[in-house]
Amino acid sequence: MTRTGAQLRVARNAAGVSLRAMAVRTNFSKGHLSNIEAGRRTVTPDVVLAYERALGDAVDRRGLLTGMAATVVAPTAVTELIRTGFTAALHGGGSVDTWLERVEDYGQQYMTCGAGLVQQRLAADLVVLQQHLEKPPLWAAAARLLTTFGKTTGNTDEAVSWYRLAALAADRSEVNCVRVWVRGRAALALAYEGARLVVASELADQALAIDGKPSLGRLTALVARAHTAAIHGDHANSLRLLNDARRVFDVVGSHEQISDFAVPEWRFHTFASMLLSRMGHRGAVAEQDAADRTRPAALTRFATHIELHRGLMLAKAGDAKGGKAYARAALDRLPPDKHSQSLRLILAEIESA
Repeated sequence: MTRTGAQLRVARNAAGVSLRAMAVRTNFSKGHLSNIEAGRRTVTPDVVLAYERALGDAVDRRGLLTGMAATVVAPTAVTELIRTGFTAALHGGGSVDTWLERVEDYGQQYMTCGAGLVQQRLAADLVVLQQHLEKPPLWAAAARLLTTFGKTTGNTDEAVSWYRLAALAADRSEVNCVRVWVRGRAALALAYEGARLVVASELADQALAIDGKPSLGRLTALVARAHTAAIHGDHANSLRLLNDARRVFDVVGSHEQISDFAVPEWRFHTFASMLLSRMGHRGAVAEQDAADRTRPAALTRFATHIELHRGLMLAKAGDAKGGKAYARAALDRLPPDKHSQSLRLILAEIESA
């Protein structure tokens, strides 16, 4: 048993929380947490942070968990920041083209790598980039990277603060398509997860007001508004907004298949699948099948999204127990380093359906 895993178990037991209850509180599976505590799996920062948040101040005051996350995250993160910062300083920080290429690389990495790995690399690059923001194109690069960074945080309130900062950076770029994309993408990230809907609506409305031309930012803003309408029970308006988004997609849909900055066919089907599953709409099955048919095979995390959508449909159809079991089994099949905040929040939504 690893020392950190053993500490997590001691802290949980001290708080009188069962492993099953801990799984519900953290949105990790019971089996995964059992393996972590027993040392059969590597302790990751997101698990430690989840324990710290779930067990609360009473446990922290006893010194069982206080600061443990820092011991897991800080040494490698700080080392990477120092190395990257000095390397960039020695080579002039990089040209505009270099940073734009790096943005595209992160768009692909976000789709294929775990959030923890992307976050560490991205933090180092953002530290460097913020020292070289002399030109509007670099503000555009920073805005897109800040949006991606917000999606790796694993904490909704923290993500919102990064999304708002990204919007300000986008405004400095003076490029409307970037201003719209940042707000639309952030709005969809929140609305898809069913989190901070007031902020999601605010950002989506800002995106739609900035520019009425078809764009990927407008597309994601419309889908975000469709999700917020669905969650509030306004299904007719939600379907109208989805149809509006589909018309925009017909104009601006992406050929690029693996990038967070693109919306190809499989990804639009994934957005629509979650929306219709959330409403218990019969059209969800067709969207799920279309997403599976068109999605690149390498994107296993997004295949799990569709499986969770199916679990949500079961729960909405009245089989809450079956939907929960189906969704948990699907998430357990995905390697833990591929788990994301979105998947955990979808699972929480299924469990509360």
